[in-house]
Amino acid sequence: KEILEKYHSLFPLQWEGFTGTACVPSQAQWEQLLTNCSAFLFYGMETFPSHVLLHRLVAMNIPKCRLMILLDLVRSKKSYQRIVNSRIHRSCLHAAVEGPTETAMLLSLAGVGSVIANQWFTTLQENAERLDILSESLLSMGRTTGQTVRCLQE
Repeated sequence: KEILEKYHSLFPLQWEGFTGTACVPSQAQWEQLLTNCSAFLFYGMETFPSHVLLHRLVAMNIPKCRLMILLDLVRSKKSYQRIVNSRIHRSCLHAAVEGPTETAMLLSLAGVGSVIANQWFTTLQENAERLDILSESLLSMGRTTGQTVRCLQE
């Protein structure tokens, strides 16, 4: 929340979404956010596809979304248990396409222009640091996504 508040003033009327754990977005809310955004940020536990219905995500057409940042792949005991319980009802194919590369490919096929995503499991603190670097580079300094990813690599 601190990072969002820090950069909120740069685009005061254009930020919308959900924060915290009090409200879990419904599938319809996910779809509305994805289809109406020019950029999308997911900062959460496990994988982004584990939070949405995959068959609906695959069928979406989201060409307005020029940039999707997925700061996911964080695991806690509670989040892992939720995923294990939900995978009982999922096919092996569904679980296989939740990887970072597969997710980027699916989003690209749905029309997303660029995807910045973690490749490996990480911590919330490391993702917070990445979000701060991404926000400063993209919003404050006006760097391109390529320049911004390069900053993350350094």
